[in-house]
Amino acid sequence: MARRQEQESARKEVTEVAPNVLRMELPIHMPGLGHVNCYALIDGEGATLVDPGLPGPLTWRAIQDRLKRAGLRVKNVHTIIVTHSHPDHFGGALRLQRASGARVVAHRSFSFGPIRPVILEPEVSVDDLSAQVEAQVETEAEEEETRPRTRDRGLTPWGGQRPGFTLRQRLVWRTLRFLQRGSFLPTITHPVKHGDALRLAGRDFFMLHTPGHTEDHLCLHDPESGTLLAGDHVLPTITPHISGLTSTADPLADFFDSLDRVGEVPNVKQVLPAHGHPFTDLRGRAQAIKRHHHERLAKVKAISRELGPASVQAFSHKLFRPRSWGPMAESETYAHLEHLRLLGEAECVKGKGGQLVYVAG
Repeated sequence: MARRQEQESARKEVTEVAPNVLRMELPIHMPGLGHVNCYALIDGEGATLVDPGLPGPLTWRAIQDRLKRAGLRVKNVHTIIVTHSHPDHFGGALRLQRASGARVVAHRSFSFGPIRPVILEPEVSVDDLSAQVEAQVETEAEEEETRPRTRDRGLTPWGGQRPGFTLRQRLVWRTLRFLQRGSFLPTITHPVKHGDALRLAGRDFFMLHTPGHTEDHLCLHDPESGTLLAGDHVLPTITPHISGLTSTADPLADFFDSLDRVGEVPNVKQVLPAHGHPFTDLRGRAQAIKRHHHERLAKVKAISRELGPASVQAFSHKLFRPRSWGPMAESETYAHLEHLRLLGEAECVKGKGGQLVYVAG
């Protein structure tokens, strides 16, 4: 299987992908991903950076290098926009904010912390993580690193263990917290909501609230050039992880609604994703992602006919290969089962030990 676009390593070249919009690839090392696209929107006052990567010195050096290639310096950055509350999108914002004095823009529901364990689950769907492993020749130890290991973080709503950190992740985040003096969270100086307009790159960009992947996800629409900055909402070759561990009742329904919302935006000529290359068919890609999840829902119903009443873990073991079993697969499975339950197409009772038992279809 060929390497997916989103897995490609960051290139140093800076390219103009829309009028006064530069694509700057920053290196990241996360399961299923090799880079994050940081977009520089240039105007007479300097630059706005969208999604300035992970925290840490590797990102900081890359940002400085990419800005230099564009004829800019850190002090020229007057605005930072964060599309959503995952560390590979907001992690570099704090240092950049401190160095430049830039304002930081995010959706007003931006949140990161123990109540919503976004850091504990990869950005990429279980299927795409599995495809990445199968496409590479790895040692057993490396394969283990692609699967979240659990710690004693209490039970999930469905009765299983919450996703936990790998040893490597724990060491990395402890180091980064030390380097950032206890935190790598930026101060959101300018919270926005759906429909707000910001003057960027010399024209108006409109904020689109697109919950699903996270509850605070934002896309930016530039009707003048027909450009959509899509964050992780619509990626070119992989699907984002939809977690069952959110404070919303039905994150999958939120995701479907958000896909419809961006699919209906008129005259979008180019999509600029947070990972992978720019692409053109926004509506087609959004529909393809929806079809993937509807096929998953149909498979859940077929599994229910085979198993009868079953736990989330039992469903996940039928949905995914053994290599992918674990809390992350259970989280995606739970999101799909709850979607069916809320549609009236599944029933749920609490079994022994607090585990939820579902019948679907």
